[in-house]
Amino acid sequence: MLMRLAQGPLLTDGAMGTQLYSRGYSFKQGFDSANIERPQVVRDIHEAYLLAGADVLETNTFGANRVKLAEHGLQDRVAEINRAAVQIAQAAREALRQPAFILGAVGPLGRMLAPLGALSPQEARAIFREQIQALIEAGVDGIILETFSSLAEIQEALRAAKEIAPDIPVIAQMTFGRDGVTKLGHAPVDVAAALLANGADVVGANCGIGPRSVLAAIRTMQAQYPHATYSAIPNAGWPEQMDGRILYPATPEYFANFAREAAEMGVRLIGGCCGTTPDHIRAMRAALDSWQAGEPIPARPREPVAVHVRHIAENPAPTALARAFASGHFVTTVELEPPRGVDLTDLLNTAAMLKGAGATVLNVADSPLARMRMSPWAVASLIQSRVGIETVLHFPTRGRNLLRVQGDLLAAHALGVRNIFVVMGDPTAIGDYPDATDSYDIVPTGLMKLIKEGFNQGRDFGGNDLGAPTHFLVGCALNFGAANLEREVKLLRKKIASGADFCLTMPFYDPDVPRRFIEAYGGPVEIPVLMGVLPLYNERHAAFLHNEVPGITIPEHVLERMATAENKPQEGVRIALELIDAVRDLVDGIYIMPPFRKYDIAAQIIRAVYRGNHANAMQEE
Repeated sequence: MLMRLAQGPLLTDGAMGTQLYSRGYSFKQGFDSANIERPQVVRDIHEAYLLAGADVLETNTFGANRVKLAEHGLQDRVAEINRAAVQIAQAAREALRQPAFILGAVGPLGRMLAPLGALSPQEARAIFREQIQALIEAGVDGIILETFSSLAEIQEALRAAKEIAPDIPVIAQMTFGRDGVTKLGHAPVDVAAALLANGADVVGANCGIGPRSVLAAIRTMQAQYPHATYSAIPNAGWPEQMDGRILYPATPEYFANFAREAAEMGVRLIGGCCGTTPDHIRAMRAALDSWQAGEPIPARPREPVAVHVRHIAENPAPTALARAFASGHFVTTVELEPPRGVDLTDLLNTAAMLKGAGATVLNVADSPLARMRMSPWAVASLIQSRVGIETVLHFPTRGRNLLRVQGDLLAAHALGVRNIFVVMGDPTAIGDYPDATDSYDIVPTGLMKLIKEGFNQGRDFGGNDLGAPTHFLVGCALNFGAANLEREVKLLRKKIASGADFCLTMPFYDPDVPRRFIEAYGGPVEIPVLMGVLPLYNERHAAFLHNEVPGITIPEHVLERMATAENKPQEGVRIALELIDAVRDLVDGIYIMPPFRKYDIAAQIIRAVYRGNHANAMQEE
């Protein structure tokens, strides 16, 4: 197989799990059990990919290890299930008389290795050995390690394969996000170095967000290791749930262009992961054939903007906010303050009005300025159920111990709230009850890590099983105009490394502010950024923000405009819209904080932003 790869690219098959799912096989059954329960269905899928032009088949064994199979009571049938998978692929190849290679697919164990988890490296290697031994004995042409996010774990799988059969070709792939690193923070160059040092014959990237993120990771590896052999097997974009079905947006035509681009880069193993179908493989086959024949390259369609995303098995239902980021939609959100009392009528009416204006989601604050308010859990849940618009729950760590933090997270998830904005929170000394307890057990970055590496993996702070993983999208705070930009840059990098999926910024009034931050950061922020927009209401409001709110500086010419304007609130809206226009290419949306709960101002800004004609929008208002 390695000799064949040296001659030119090979095309792998597409998704197996997606195809089984489309044929009525559920996640709860475990796709690997189909090898012994519905072998003909698996064979039909293999044959469909061969007929579409695949050169390589992957066995239906991604989760066929002892740990994963134990979830379905099949832990003692590891060898049987893996051997059956190889035999099914061989039967498909023989039936169609296709000279295809068969790779034994091996995925992660679903448990963290020490010191992050309880599984020792030696135990992990033994589990991988059991599966890989069965695959090799059944006659695979190579082993493909895929969708790993832990460098330590994939190295144990690689070592296991090389210990069993030193000459067996091993393709070792990890999954990278929009930030260019794995979920556990491994950079492509470090991944390539470690895998090549441990004997991988082919290194690369698979799954992830889509072709762009996979190719970006490969380019980074190639810059350091230009003579290595690479694989690129991306998802068909961001998975979406619609009418009870999981769908992927990337078209076969888009993947055809990806295949040609990968081939031009020198990638030798090209294919499709989650969401790809025989139609995708057929289009890629035609594209690779035309590329090898020297035919011109067609125009490439634009891929949606990518964001953090996990494997479909871990995140079957991305939030509306995540889907908006993935599609490139310019996001608009408004901060709502819960009421002091028990009546939510006005707030729900406001939420409906903002939804009608076009808001993507709504933010629900938690005790802003340390003032007593209704719990935001109730507000967020009722907005979602009664108004039908998704929310972002503000989640301050201040004033919460670890018991309350974790209990509150479970409550939010049970109520259907999936977007969490993690902040420190305002000190009680400035609020209604200055003597209230203000202590906390965990800082925002620690909470982000707890959510992404703990709760979203099905474990609490102590490593105890939650019964099922949560599916939170996590936001963090960012101050473009921080006095110490170097410190703010380091803090943002730490937040992203801890798992932040998006940022909400403090308001600013000078378009050069975000540009200076991006320059200090060394380039665009890797995750989506929603710029904070706090429209000025009058000159007193502007003077207060400029003189008394840390982190906010208002240019003199803006203060002058507010002082001399005839209609001061509308001048504040104009200033906000001009600022949005000036930095729109630097951000992914806006996060509006209405002054004095003037939510009609927020609605006006949203409508103007989406109409794209601010002058006319102002006249209509």
